[in-house]
Amino acid sequence: MANNNPCHEPNERCVLVCQHQTCLKNGSAKVLEAFGAVKIPGVQVESSGCQGQCSSGPTVRILPEETWYWQVKPNDVPVIIEQHLRCGKPVEAKLNRRVHLSWEMFSP
Repeated sequence: MANNNPCHEPNERCVLVCQHQTCLKNGSAKVLEAFGAVKIPGVQVESSGCQGQCSSGPTVRILPEETWYWQVKPNDVPVIIEQHLRCGKPVEAKLNRRVHLSWEMFSP
């Protein structure tokens, strides 16, 4: 089976921060900088090309669990680091609703 994780170690978690045109215009360089400023054991931060979510960027994707965050701002980064990367609980308010559907979306 191919390793789809761009991190150097196969079991390492990876934070991918889109640095393509629309995400860059919406501040993804500062988001990448904020993630890179904090060292977390077992987590690597990488810039990425387009992740196909241009209208909802800046996009942050966490591997290997495939958690997608949308409209991430630098002030969201400490919450994502503490709650998700350190404690294992995704930040519901920032989950990309196109990827992470919830039952509430289908309620009358």
